[in-house]
Amino acid sequence: METSICVCGQLDTQTEAMSQTTPPDGAEELDTKAARLAHPSGWLHLTQHESVAILIDALLDLPPGREFNKTEFADHAGVTRQTVANYIDLLLEVEIIEEVPKTSPTRYQVAESAVVTELFELNSALNAAHE
Repeated sequence: METSICVCGQLDTQTEAMSQTTPPDGAEELDTKAARLAHPSGWLHLTQHESVAILIDALLDLPPGREFNKTEFADHAGVTRQTVANYIDLLLEVEIIEEVPKTSPTRYQVAESAVVTELFELNSALNAAHE
């Protein structure tokens, strides 16, 4: 039985037998990990750094429409301003935050995007499952 899955906009085919085979010496497992890291899914791209998860967690509890600069974001997340600076472009790229137009220094807010909608839904589902 074949199942098609979509990873980063590319269609990959995976067979059921893959889940039933175990590499004899772990080498194949390392090759699979290396391949995943070389061609990460959107999820892996986003979560490969621990600090990004902390930043997203901080964004999830901001009031709607709340604007912030890098320093305010760092304080709210409990990280350094340098950590925010390291990952702000990634958060912009994946449409989790957006720049507030005509602000200097630049201010940001949680984006109105499908990604943010899904993040809030996933967070709610995980919180509900945890209760």
